[in-house]
Amino acid sequence: MDLVHLVLRYLHLLGFAAVFGGWLVSWLSRKFDFNTAMLYGIAVQLATGIVLAGLASVEPDANHAKIGVKSVLALLLAVMIAVPVWKKRDRVAAGHFWATGALIAVTAGVAVFW
Repeated sequence: MDLVHLVLRYLHLLGFAAVFGGWLVSWLSRKFDFNTAMLYGIAVQLATGIVLAGLASVEPDANHAKIGVKSVLALLLAVMIAVPVWKKRDRVAAGHFWATGALIAVTAGVAVFW
């Protein structure tokens, strides 16, 4: 079971790398758009996060508040990324772009510091 848990966490981190890396590339190239790498990354994060939450809820000392907060943040981030990608927008509003970057940072902060 430990191997499954480690593989899922590794895939979850790869999903985060795709989301953050896609956002960073968009920022550095000054395109301010969202790409399919970000979409696939958030999809991987959602899928592995759901399985990891299911595995964690079996344990008696599971932190359900943290699972709930991370789930809400991940769903919000998924919507913020998926809608512009599905609508094939060339650019997103500057506020939307920076809010997505901030939410990526907040999500990472919750994962690390809580």
